[in-house]
Amino acid sequence: MPVTVRRPTTLADALDALAAEPEAQILAGGTDLMVEVNHGGRRPAAVVAVGRVAELRGWSVEGGRVRIGAAVTYTEMLAPGLAALAPALAAAARTVGSPQIRNAGTLGGNLGTASPAGDTLPVLAALDAEVEIASASGTRRVALPELITGPKRTTLAPGELIVAVRIPVAGADDGQQFLKVGTRNAMVIAVASCAVIVSRATRRVSVALGSVGPVPLRAPEAEAWAAQGLDWDDLSTADVAAFGRLVADAARPIDDHRSTAAYRRHAVRIIAERGLRRCLSTRGNAAA
Repeated sequence: MPVTVRRPTTLADALDALAAEPEAQILAGGTDLMVEVNHGGRRPAAVVAVGRVAELRGWSVEGGRVRIGAAVTYTEMLAPGLAALAPALAAAARTVGSPQIRNAGTLGGNLGTASPAGDTLPVLAALDAEVEIASASGTRRVALPELITGPKRTTLAPGELIVAVRIPVAGADDGQQFLKVGTRNAMVIAVASCAVIVSRATRRVSVALGSVGPVPLRAPEAEAWAAQGLDWDDLSTADVAAFGRLVADAARPIDDHRSTAAYRRHAVRIIAERGLRRCLSTRGNAAA
């Protein structure tokens, strides 16, 4: 079956192409889509390839937030300038696949795929990311929970395109950590992952989990306890353990071919504890 492929170079042309063929498959890095195509799981009749769209690339700082284009690759997230502003995002990007995959895969692609194991998604959830979406008829901004509604399900309408993501710039005294457990140390899909974001200025801890639920999960009880019960000046083993238990309670894991639910819940507790310790250490902003 023939496939129509459009390769726009401007955002306006990309949105016009999607308006003309609303059911067209959007192709950025192709690291998820081409796997499905090669295995016969997807046969798009039309493709809009957005990798050349200049407006989707690059990043900028606007009013205390960093705006990251949807076509920014994982490798670009690791560059020192952006990594300093979003350390946890850089840490997540570092865990993604091989160098070839990191050179091709994009932030917008990770969002659009909406896999429960998407490595950047817990970071974006913990940072209360705002996603910018455009179509030929206008733009809208949504929070991550408004975009991702289930495993590989989003609220993107036909003809819509993820344009950018906005997250807060990391403060000099903030801590950001992303930790991931898999069946090996590299090039692995997460069995469980956790992003921990600490703001010393506001005494706020934000935490989000990946691969332990149908969508990225926040741990509101753990966050509330940290705001009220955590000794910020003298972090105790008991405090860390209490935080870890509350984070694990927020998980909604399942048994599958990669892990058991029980192990996932245990892993989440351990990496949440490690994340909190690292965030409140003198190296809290190190990408680990």
